[in-house]
Amino acid sequence: MIRFRLAKAADVPALRALVESAYRGESSKRGWTSEADLLNDERTSNDELAGTIASEGSRVLLAEIGGKIAGTVTITDLGEGRAYLGMLCVDPDLQAQGLGRALIADAEDMAAEVFGAAVMEMTVIDARPELIAYYERRGYLRTGESRPFPNGGEDRFRMAVLERSLR
Repeated sequence: MIRFRLAKAADVPALRALVESAYRGESSKRGWTSEADLLNDERTSNDELAGTIASEGSRVLLAEIGGKIAGTVTITDLGEGRAYLGMLCVDPDLQAQGLGRALIADAEDMAAEVFGAAVMEMTVIDARPELIAYYERRGYLRTGESRPFPNGGEDRFRMAVLERSLR
């Protein structure tokens, strides 16, 4: 059984372990969302996660299976009817079973209900066309905009901007 809930400060260590296992290192290669062949830095930090969880303008949604965090997604209020979907990840051993799709749907509902968002925005590393295609199959469209890679690193990549109407 899958249980969805909001993250708490006490979830930070397990949440960070999940994020790192889904995006970086050898464990991420068991799933299809790995960036391990592109990047070898840490994806996030305990401080970043704790700050996001504590922020009034963000919600960190968790999916638990058997009491273990199996997936997560972050929603951030951008104001003016817009929200940002970020850090979607699912345990590499549980990918391609619909959990990511369920997290996106819950995130979209939460963004509309909590932040009054009419549009959800996201950015996806441009070196991952299969990941961009995944979001396009979920109704996200490329805006034609690209942004620098976050945190001032990796000049070789850009972030493609996608968005979807929530109405």
